[in-house]
Amino acid sequence: MKTVLQFARRYKWPALIAFFLMLLELASDLIQPLFMANIINKGLLEDNFNSVAFWGGSLFVLALFSLLSGVLNSFFSAHVAHSFGFDLRKALYSKIQSLTMATYLSYPSSSLITRLTSDVTQTMNIVFMMLRIAMKAPLMAIGSIIIAFVINAKLAFILCISFPFLVIFLVWMISIGIKLFAQVQNRLDGVNRQLQEGLQAVRLIKAYMRGNFEASRFQSVAEDLKFDTIKATRVMEIALPILQFVMNISLLVVIWVGADAIRANDILAGDLAAIINYAFRMTSAFSMFSFIIIAYARAKASAERIEEVLTITDGTEEIQVSSPPLLQSFKIRFDDVSFHYPKSTDETLHNLSFTIQSGEKIAIMGATGSGKSTILQLVENFYEATSGAIYINEKNIQDIPLQQLRHSIAYVPQQSLLFSGSILENLRWGRQDASYEEIIAATKKAQIHNAIESFEHQYETMIGQRGINLSGGQKQRLAIARALLKPSSLLILDDSTSALDVNTEKKLWQALDEEPLTMLVVTQKIHTAQTADRILLIEEGKLSGFGTHEELLQTNKLYKKIVASQQEVLA
Repeated sequence: MKTVLQFARRYKWPALIAFFLMLLELASDLIQPLFMANIINKGLLEDNFNSVAFWGGSLFVLALFSLLSGVLNSFFSAHVAHSFGFDLRKALYSKIQSLTMATYLSYPSSSLITRLTSDVTQTMNIVFMMLRIAMKAPLMAIGSIIIAFVINAKLAFILCISFPFLVIFLVWMISIGIKLFAQVQNRLDGVNRQLQEGLQAVRLIKAYMRGNFEASRFQSVAEDLKFDTIKATRVMEIALPILQFVMNISLLVVIWVGADAIRANDILAGDLAAIINYAFRMTSAFSMFSFIIIAYARAKASAERIEEVLTITDGTEEIQVSSPPLLQSFKIRFDDVSFHYPKSTDETLHNLSFTIQSGEKIAIMGATGSGKSTILQLVENFYEATSGAIYINEKNIQDIPLQQLRHSIAYVPQQSLLFSGSILENLRWGRQDASYEEIIAATKKAQIHNAIESFEHQYETMIGQRGINLSGGQKQRLAIARALLKPSSLLILDDSTSALDVNTEKKLWQALDEEPLTMLVVTQKIHTAQTADRILLIEEGKLSGFGTHEELLQTNKLYKKIVASQQEVLA
């Protein structure tokens, strides 16, 4: 938890002010029973109305001062807690963005979402409670017993007898609570995962009429969360009645002994009333501990989950704010490259060796699962080759600054991902300073300009969630336009034209031929591959062939089979 709480250091002055105000509120609350004792001893017992008025008025002013101190303490405590939560959430999100793909994929996205939301909220709550009541409660109990000793040591000693038991009990409950609430947060991961899958696949669920089945799956994980939360909460709630029981027994003994002391004239009635008042304040303080224990147990479990991500040292990438210089050319050479994904022993790529010259347009073909997208991920250095080496411009890819490499690549994934906002904002995501003329030029090359112009709000048209109000082809062309706006030396299209009709795709390739870029195009279409300079044919992770359409058609059986299956009319 130490790593997480370090984010509160920058707010030490507001925290110190909150702590000082808490001390003022605490002092006011501790003095009030003494004023009550004076009202009884010097006022009521002596039948002195002036004394009652004086001490009563002083008590009223003190209560107002305590109220003001408490309100101001809440204000500063909330400021520290929410600022701390903001910084922690920002740091956690930045850390996630810096993870390599291998490290990132080792954490389910639902778990990362829980850490960014629920876990941060739990730690933020404990920071607020620490400044508001978590430190006040023990100080209230200690202060009450000290002043009780000053008033009457015998009665105060009776209150102290239960202290060791209560402290041991509280420590034991905290240790149990941390384990229980860690399990609750893990269950919450499962609920978020089920929600994420169900909402993303809502069309498929409706198409297959699987709504009831998915509802039952969600009910199952939600019930696991409910039962674990109930179990944890019930166990922790045991603390409150036990604490109150022990304190009330002590209070009964104090009243019994105190009554005998009054009859023997060993103590004044006002002093006994003050000690009883302090006993109630101690009981109230220990009652707060039950809520503090629950909050601390949840926060400790959440903080450990957050620290797990924040303290990752291996598997991270440096994030630069400034844009590094582009690679002026992009020649790619694979030298006996083999690769398998982390946590897998099966080789995805086997001893690949080939060279792509700068400015070449290469089509990558092969069956599903043959390793086409894996090649692209290695070129982008999302993963390191298991064996062999990859060279960019005859320089080992591991020796090229990662930011410079990625800055030189424009990438269009298989699934066209669009963000919430307007079409213009999505296009400028590829290049923030792109002019309107440059944007139009890019959309014309991507064959999407006319479609945008037909919309009512044109480039200011708002895109629905995940581009729901656009067709598959429109989303793909917008993603391509966004990539063309980015200054780059290599353009990667990972099966990014699958939703385009033949005529639109033909115009797109004609426009892309004018781009002075190296291009890697994953495709399943022979008529698309024919437009490339050469075709890289992959079969089960191995290089099956590398040449022009005509060369492969004459020499490669697999390519002939693909051509025949698509019934291409060859010239």
